[in-house]
This record gives sequence, C-alpha cells and structure tokens, in this order.
Amino acid sequence: MPLKTFPEIKEVIQGLKPENLSIERKALLQPLIGFIRHKIEDSKHIRLNFICTHNSRRSHLSQVWAQTMAAYCDIENVFCYSGGTEATALFPMVAETLSAKGFQIETLSKDTNPVYSIKFGADAHPVIGFSKRFDDHFNPQSEFAAVMTCTQADEGCPFIPGAEIRISLPYEDPKTSDNTPLQQEMYRERSLQIATELFYVFSKIKA
Repeated sequence: MPLKTFPEIKEVIQGLKPENLSIERKALLQPLIGFIRHKIEDSKHIRLNFICTHNSRRSHLSQVWAQTMAAYCDIENVFCYSGGTEATALFPMVAETLSAKGFQIETLSKDTNPVYSIKFGADAHPVIGFSKRFDDHFNPQSEFAAVMTCTQADEGCPFIPGAEIRISLPYEDPKTSDNTPLQQEMYRERSLQIATELFYVFSKIKA
C-alpha cells in the first residue's frame, strides 16, 4: 500500500506540469530513470545520493522531493541521501520553502549544522536533513547513484567512491537571490523545478 503524502503536498504534486519539460531536461533525466528501473528489475534497493558543493540547498531539495515522489508514485525500496564536497549547514530558507508546501519540519538540533526531521506524510519515515560530505558514514558507501546537482561539484569531484553511476543533473543556485527581495520566489521556483523533474522521473518507472 503506497504511503500517503500530506494533503498540501499532494495538491502541489497534482499541480505540477512535467509534460512541459524541455527535451534537453528530459534527456538529462533519462539515466536516472534507467538506473531506477534496472534496480527494480534486479529486485535491489535504490540508493540515490544527491551531491552539491555545500550540501545546503539544491542537494537537500532534491533528496527530499525524490523521497517524496518515490512514495507518491508507489516505488518501493528507494532511499535518498545528500552530501557535498564540503559540509556547511542546511540553509534555513530551504526548510522554510519546504514547510510552505506542506512538509512537517522539526529541528532536532540547533548547533552550527542543524539537524532537521522532514516529513512528507503522517506514516512516512522522516528525511533527516543536515549538511555532510558526500562520503559521510551517514550516506551509502556502495551501490548508489551519484546525482550531481551542481556543475561545481560535478567538476570538482571527478571520482565518487562506491557509486555505480554518476548522473549530471545541474540546477541554478538559488543562493544568488539571498538577501534580496527575490529570495523567497527564487527558492520556491527552484524547489518546484526539482519537484517537477523528479515527479517526471518516478512517474515513468511503471509507465
């Protein structure tokens, strides 16, 4: 039985328009679709590690939306992670952006690198959000897809130990809008772009 998302998140997902994605973006998403399908055919767990430079914005949005879309599309045995080439902190605006779309977020610790519990459904296991290196012990060490969500990390990390496949899926950094009147809108747009593309990915698995 598929996990149910919170009603607000379900409404957001139903309002996405993956059919409007460009041919170029769909081509970038195809290796991820292929990896997931291959794992399902082999009856293996699907481990996705979304990697960006600081593990503070795009990689977290990707991790959370991927886990959510897997549940929404009833794709089992999907485990999503995130990491960076260095650890900093999950940027607060990311948590605010997800909260505004219906995610239930609880701060588990409040040090310089806060730890968040991020839930997309009442019965779902929460995504644990905090900044870490991609090879942190919290993340998988083998048999995973390394999904590079920024060009800097893609170029700066030519080798990801343990990754079965490396997938380039870059997004523009919403950080460019920090401390400007456009900040809230920019984070919302990036979140919805990532949600749309990952909805496209998981909706194609059983198609």
